Amino acid sequence: MEASRKLWDDCMSSDKFVAEPVTIITHGGREDKMLPNEKRIMQEDCSEEGTGPGVLTLTNMRIAFDKTEGRIADFSKRFVDSIFEARLDRVAEVSRQGRFIKTLGIKIRTDSGEKAFKFGVFNIGKWEKAIRKAMADYKDQ
Repeated sequence: MEASRKLWDDCMSSDKFVAEPVTIITHGGREDKMLPNEKRIMQEDCSEEGTGPGVLTLTNMRIAFDKTEGRIADFSKRFVDSIFEARLDRVAEVSRQGRFIKTLGIKIRTDSGEKAFKFGVFNIGKWEKAIRKAMADYKDQ
């Protein structure tokens, strides 16, 4: 928990995130605060190679992955921890990875180096294109 909090602090340190979040979005019973000019682009239940199942969210300002746990008996799901949340200018690389089993690879720049994540999303090409477009639009702001 402490390691993910440090990663979150490293990724979010910037003067672009000075405004107080006001808008609330929900996914799977979780409330997430967004900035006034922030809009959700994509969100998907997926799995990260190192941490397991969770929800990957892309907005016009950041990308985030939150770990979830669920029970099959009553189909309930709850959010456990925020694994990472990074501004789009902190994304170093977005790529397709794997020969037989394809994954979406994302590298995040932090103050202590780069951290790599691999996601098993449904449509890798769509995610890759959306992240690259959001990164380009973010740089123009």
